Order: sequence, then C-alpha cells, then structure tokens
Amino acid sequence: MIKKAVLPIAGLGTRFLPLSKELPKEFWPLADLPVIQYIVEEARDSGIEEIIFVISPEKKMIVDYFNGSAKAEKILKQRNKSSVLLDMLAEFKDSFKNISFSYVVQKNPLGDGHAILQAAEKIGDDPFGVLFGDDVVDYKIPCLSQLINVYKTCQKPVIAIRRVSEEMISSYGILEVEKIANRFYKIKGIVEKPELKFAPSDFAITGKYIATPTVLDYLRKEPKPKKGKEIILANIFEKMIEDGYSVYGYEFEGEWLECGNKLNWLKSHIYYSLKHPKLGPQLKKHLKEIL
Repeated sequence: MIKKAVLPIAGLGTRFLPLSKELPKEFWPLADLPVIQYIVEEARDSGIEEIIFVISPEKKMIVDYFNGSAKAEKILKQRNKSSVLLDMLAEFKDSFKNISFSYVVQKNPLGDGHAILQAAEKIGDDPFGVLFGDDVVDYKIPCLSQLINVYKTCQKPVIAIRRVSEEMISSYGILEVEKIANRFYKIKGIVEKPELKFAPSDFAITGKYIATPTVLDYLRKEPKPKKGKEIILANIFEKMIEDGYSVYGYEFEGEWLECGNKLNWLKSHIYYSLKHPKLGPQLKKHLKEIL
C-alpha cells in the first residue's frame, strides 16, 4: 500500500519573479487557500500518511504552515480575539492529524529528479507518490488515488496524463502510447516539448506520479549534471523504457488546474474563486459589472 508522497517544491519560481523571491509560489492563493494546501489535501484524501517536502533553504515556511502555529494561537488568545478564529486554526490542524510531515533540503536547484533523490532515505524501499507543486486537480476521486488504484493492478510506475490542444503541445513532455484499456496506456516513449509535426500524440505528462524503487535506482546512477543541466524525472522514465521497463499512463478524471505560470495560476485562482460558496456569488456579480 502506498503511504508516502514526495512533494518536490524547491524550485526558484522564476516565472513569478519578483514576488516569488519573497513569497513562494506554492503559497499563492486559489480562492482563499494556498496552492500547496490543495496538493496536500489530495495526498491526504488518497490515504497518504507521510508527506516529504523537498525544499530550498528559503522555503521552510511551507513545512511550518502544516505543522501548526502555536505562536498565532497565543497571540489571538492574548488579544481576546473571537473563538471563531481559534476554532479555524484548530480545525485546520485537525484536518491533517493523520499525516506526518517532514522535509529535506535541496541545496542546489538541479532538477526535479535530483530533488526526489534527496528524499530517498526517507522514502525507503517502497513505491511512493510524487506530486509537483504546479498541478492541482479538482476531483471527485483524488487524482493520486486514481493512480494508486492503477498501480495495484500493474505494479509499475504510473504517470498521470492528459490530452492537450495542438497549440500547447510544444509546452509539455508528450507521450507515445499504446492503449491497454479505457484511460489506461502503456508508455512507449517520451518527447520533451516537441514541435507539433514531431509529436507522437496529444497526451502530455502532468505533475503526478507513482514511482517505484527502480526509479530511485536510476536516479542514483545519474552523474552530477553539468552547469546549466538538470536531472529530470521524465528523462529517467524515458531511460527506463529504453531499457525495457514498463511505465504506464493513466488519463485521470477531474479538472486539471495548472499553476506554473502567471496566466495559468490566474485562471486557476478564478476557477476556485467562482466555486467558493461565499466568494463566488459576489465575484460573479463583480465580473458582470466590469466586463
């Protein structure tokens, strides 16, 4: 049973500069909650019991966010603030009571694969989930839970995949696939950000995976990247496929909300804000007035 998930969030957030140098992009809001909370809630709702953050030295505040805030509670009590605020903090803390949080530091930004490798000791010898900080899914069944169910059948690495429009193909890792069953594909190859004429399909990699100990073995074999290069998880899967290992893709159900650049984040923010029971009606009214 998969009980651990790695969240590699050590990236510099260069697309969000200058704000991201002060506020990590994982803390940017979608409606009234930060991006990272939606991802952690997905892990929790998928039965994950241990979350391992891979952070840069500047991002420890993200770990602190989920470990409670005795200081905030003390200040609220000293100021005789409403018990409603204290209840909100208590409810937040209680919602993650069945998850343990830990972290490792990626001192140098050498790629998402390198970030995952830093967590290898904490991961151990079991399969594990990987959730990137740019991809949120609005779900009935959590995306990671869908991948776990697929893994129970195939016992091999599983990648969450989605079809993308022709104009977006050159922005993603695109897959050559063989259909096995409804929504279930064997991955035959991975082409990173191809021109449309060279794309083997319209299936793109999204930032959610089930990885196995073999993935860690391949990461360990990677030489230290040369200046300007990185160790990328998608490239590891490609090497495994070339060596005859099976890797599968699952076309997950749910609304895929990207947060990796300013426009996609803004679209996702509006999506969740319109769905919000209190904010949504007022926002809809405001948008009608200004559009």
